This record gives sequence, C-alpha cells and structure tokens, in this order.
Amino acid sequence: MLDRLSGLLRHQADAAERHGSPMYGALLQRNAAEVGRAGPVSRVLEPHADATGPAATGLRLLGAVHRLVLDGSARDLARYYPSVGGTWDLDAAWPAFVALLDERHDDVARWMRRPPQTNEVGRAAALVGGLLRLVDHHPLPVRLYELGASAGLNLRADRFRYEGAGGGWGPVDSPVRLDPAWAGVTTPVDGRLDLVERVGCDPDPVDTGTAEGRLVLMSYVWPDQAVRLDRLRGAFRVAAEVPAPVRQQSAAELVAGLDLVDETLTLLWHSVIWQYLGRTEKDAVDHDVHRLGASATDRAPFAHLFLEPWRRTPEAEHEFLVVLEHWPGGERTVLGQTHPHGVPVRWER
Repeated sequence: MLDRLSGLLRHQADAAERHGSPMYGALLQRNAAEVGRAGPVSRVLEPHADATGPAATGLRLLGAVHRLVLDGSARDLARYYPSVGGTWDLDAAWPAFVALLDERHDDVARWMRRPPQTNEVGRAAALVGGLLRLVDHHPLPVRLYELGASAGLNLRADRFRYEGAGGGWGPVDSPVRLDPAWAGVTTPVDGRLDLVERVGCDPDPVDTGTAEGRLVLMSYVWPDQAVRLDRLRGAFRVAAEVPAPVRQQSAAELVAGLDLVDETLTLLWHSVIWQYLGRTEKDAVDHDVHRLGASATDRAPFAHLFLEPWRRTPEAEHEFLVVLEHWPGGERTVLGQTHPHGVPVRWER
C-alpha cells in the first residue's frame, strides 16, 4: 500500500510540473521519497495509504500546509512560499516543512480529510465560451445551475473579462481578466448573455464573504502560480457584488429538482467535479439530465455543458474536454480542449 501511495504522489508531482508548478513538483517528489520512513511525513500520509488517485492525497497535504502559511502560522516556512512573498528553495525549505508537519500534525491531518476546493476561476473560459456558442443558437434568457459549485465563483462568470481568438468579451473593468482565454476557432463574442437565475450546489459550500472561506480556496492554489491567485482574489471582489446562492446539497438532489421554464434556456454546467461523485450519484444525475432533455422544446430548451477529464472514444486517453449537450435534439458535441486550470481553451467548433 505504501509503495502505491508513493507512486500516486510521484504521479501528482509529474502533473504539477507539467501544469506549471515546479515548486509542487519538487515538493511532492520529496514527500514521495519519505513515505514508509519513520518521521512526520509518513505519520501524516500513512492513514491515506489506501486512497485512490482522484482523492488527490498529495494536494490535500500541500493544501493543508499552504493554509498554515497563509494564515501566518508557519513563519519559518513562509519565507520560501511565493504566495506570501517568499522565494522557493526546496533544500532550504524542507527542514521547515517537516518541522511543521511534526508540530501541527493534528491540524494537517484534520484538513487533509476534506477534498481540495479551488473553485478554479480559469475554467470559466471554457464555460462562458461554450455558453456564448449556445445562446448563438438559443437567444434566450438563461437560468444557470452549477454542480459542485464550491463558492459559486463561476456562477458569476459573465462578470469576468475574456480575451482571445475573435476579440474580447465581458466587462473591460472586471477585476478578473482571462488572457489568453481562447484560441482556435473564433468565439462568437457579439453574443449577449442575460442570466436571470444563477444557483449552485455543493456538499460543503464555501462562503467567500468570510476570511475562513477565502482562506480555504486560496490554500489549494499552488503557491508559485501568482496569476491564479490574482484571478481568485479578483473573483472574491465580483462575488461580493453579484448574488449567487450555493445550496448545501448533492448534485443528484439539485438536478432532481429542476424543471424547464418557457421562454428561457435552462443550463446545467460543471467543471472537474465528476470524478468526485460516486457511481450511484452519477447515474442519478444522468437520469435527470435525460428527463429534462426529453421535456425540452424550442420554447424551453435545455443544455448540459461541462469541462471534465473525458474520453472522446472508449479507447482514447483522457483529455480536459469542453462538451455540450443540448435539447431538443440531444446532440453531444466536443467543443474544444484545455488545460486542467481552464485557460487557454483551444476551440475546435
């Protein structure tokens, strides 16, 4: 089991390196090497020896530590964390990292029990780009519902600014700027979005109106990725101005309660949450998506838009794909593919 856990950490390290965090790549590799050796690292990680890849054990660990850095509880380690003005140096930081795991073991262990919640704002580029294509076909007011919405930041995605192929879209003075957001096939940026309802659900919603809520989300952003942190802080400002309730309920419960309304487009969207749902809940969501699709009409269309690690065919590798299904008709289309953090999206349609 411990060899498997070490392998999962190394796999996550490789992913972090590929996706622009040499800091987390190196730190996860060092933690992987410590698994099974007596000491604070193994003491924290061994209770997770039977975890699966989607549990993101490495990111849970590093998120718990980053939280202590951000709240000022880890001053010795903070000098190496760029998110609080430090300069990263693995060899210099490692003794402070291990000492923190030893001194704050109970806090780290407790925070590791929750799944990472980044509410990644960059993924709004995929969601809004897909929605602009959709309203080009169904020019109606939109009722927007989001599964696994976390703090609901992307329910305010129409208040962000996007730059890319075809030009820009969104308020030019938005504190959230995604540039480049889009490449490939031109996005229809002349479209107007009229969001008349925006509601999310999450088993554990985060309230960014509180310091604790903001700390939770910031802790899971990789400390050497300043642009992502800036986007998140900008999204906090937007959230303070635009109401978007996030209900404490499961994905299946939200979709089961949906109905269609004449003269509006009902849209269900989500991004990188599908892996966290159990098989029973996935089946329940799929059932109600098709129930809604079967009742859709030209006066009351329904759409399902998502960015998830998906396969184009059963034999294909996973990619982070933007996929749209809409009814009446039930057509499913891969619109494009993107980075796990959402930008830029390379549109294919």
